[in-house]
Amino acid sequence: QVQLVESGGGLVQPGGSLRLSCAASGSIFSINAMGWYRQALGKQRELVAAVTSGGSTNYADSVKGRFTISRDNAKNTAYLQMNSLQPEDTAVYYCNVAAYDSKWRLQNYWGQGTQVTVSS
Repeated sequence: QVQLVESGGGLVQPGGSLRLSCAASGSIFSINAMGWYRQALGKQRELVAAVTSGGSTNYADSVKGRFTISRDNAKNTAYLQMNSLQPEDTAVYYCNVAAYDSKWRLQNYWGQGTQVTVSS
């Protein structure tokens, strides 16, 4: 079984910061990439940031310069540092992992989601 545990969400005022974490455990042979998606009320889920096993990163234009994704390969954990948060960042944030299982099959796994609310 594979488990992704997210933490770090909450309520913050505009201009504040939060750091999300996503810890992967279980029958994962090798992680190819980890990323963060978000889904705001009434909107489609969108990619926020991703990092590959090689260290390359990708960000949505709306968060460039404010958010930073990082990865601790030894702990199979990804982080999302969110600075200068705005009300438009309010959403449920989901961790996603692309990884090979013990049979060398590429699989996608999702975390349970964590609520981020930016409001004064």
